[in-house]
Amino acid sequence: MKHQAVEGFSKLSKEGKIEWVVNEYLNGDESAIKVLKQYWNDDADLQKLHDEFSENTISNFYMPFGLAPNFLINDELYAIPMAVEESSVVAAASKAAKFWQMRGGFKTTVLSTTKLGHVHFMYEGDFDKLKNAFDTKISAQLIETTNDITKNMRARGGGILALELIDKTAELANYYQIKASFETIDSMGANFINSCLEQFAKTLKAEIDIDSTFTETEKDSIQIVMCILSNYTPDCIVRAEVSCPIEQLAEGNVTAEEFVEKFSRAVRIAEIEPYRATTHNKGIMNGIDSVVIATGNDFRAVEACAHTYAAKDGQYSSLTHCEVKDGIFRFWIDLPTALGTIGGLTNLHPLVKLALAVLGKPSAKELMGFVAVAGLAQNFAALRSLVTTGIQKGHMKMHLMNILNQLEATEEEKNYFVNYFKDKTVTHHTVIEEFCKLRGVNSVEEIKKNK
Repeated sequence: MKHQAVEGFSKLSKEGKIEWVVNEYLNGDESAIKVLKQYWNDDADLQKLHDEFSENTISNFYMPFGLAPNFLINDELYAIPMAVEESSVVAAASKAAKFWQMRGGFKTTVLSTTKLGHVHFMYEGDFDKLKNAFDTKISAQLIETTNDITKNMRARGGGILALELIDKTAELANYYQIKASFETIDSMGANFINSCLEQFAKTLKAEIDIDSTFTETEKDSIQIVMCILSNYTPDCIVRAEVSCPIEQLAEGNVTAEEFVEKFSRAVRIAEIEPYRATTHNKGIMNGIDSVVIATGNDFRAVEACAHTYAAKDGQYSSLTHCEVKDGIFRFWIDLPTALGTIGGLTNLHPLVKLALAVLGKPSAKELMGFVAVAGLAQNFAALRSLVTTGIQKGHMKMHLMNILNQLEATEEEKNYFVNYFKDKTVTHHTVIEEFCKLRGVNSVEEIKKNK
């Protein structure tokens, strides 16, 4: 079936959008309508709020909202909210939290909170002339002409921190930047930064237009390409760490010294081998993204920043590091991340407000710490499993329920399988085989036929 383009889709009612997609792409399947509508909230006002978070909304997409308890952070106990669909993430974080609770817990330190934005522009003229004008007049005017925009932010202790003219002509002919540094306190600050940058661009052009030291050709050559914040924030960074005497790290039949040696080697491999570093950092982001989503922040921006930072030295590498010094094992992460606890979804989404309340209504700096701790805990749990029992034993036990739900197992059957795999490694094949035995059939297809 060849599909047809649609005009004015955004103007259709929600019912109209559903009718269109079901008829155009789902062969008029009435069950699809039922699925979409069963995820609507019964509270019409709450549903309207969710509809307006995005565009062309036709339903809600649920994600499990869980808690990882027992996190001792800076000598206080917290339960960390996590929104994630991967079954092992919350369990692994909780396990790491419990492990380190008895060993001094997690420590966090915000190293810096500077955020960046750029006016990207082209200029065909004398650079020294441009630099002199920027230093003597233009930079002051950039501050002056944004005073109305920055007034409220300055009242809260934030604002524009620094302005710099950057010559990028070695990489691209005639390309320059105004690099601006900002402090946005408890807001993520994207709209604030972008508003400032757009005004900077207008002021730049205006100031050059009235400056008699520039030729008409030079004035005409100024072309604003774009004004946009950067999601790479290497100067907005938090450190989370754990440490304890080596002897406290014995693991089952593995001695403390052997565990530390294996663990340290695993981290070192992630530092030097991009193939491993990618998976290593993905696991870290499992924890980080879960908290970022639960607290209404932009996980795509956090991901982009973290991965750029992981490649800052010219090769993609581990976000976490460890060392052993004077008999003390230390494991840490330096995470660049721009977060907010006011503005956006943080003031609108009921579950986000609840998540922030569970965390004690944190400042943006405190939230940076919680997010970094979640990533570090996730990574510790993964590496601990990898260098001892292997990753699949615990992961597949968590995945067991997904397999059983796909098979539409009863509660009694689920209980049977939890007990069955207490001392066995879960594999998809083994679950299917045992399930068929339990049902007295030869294959899953046979079960489907008997429905």
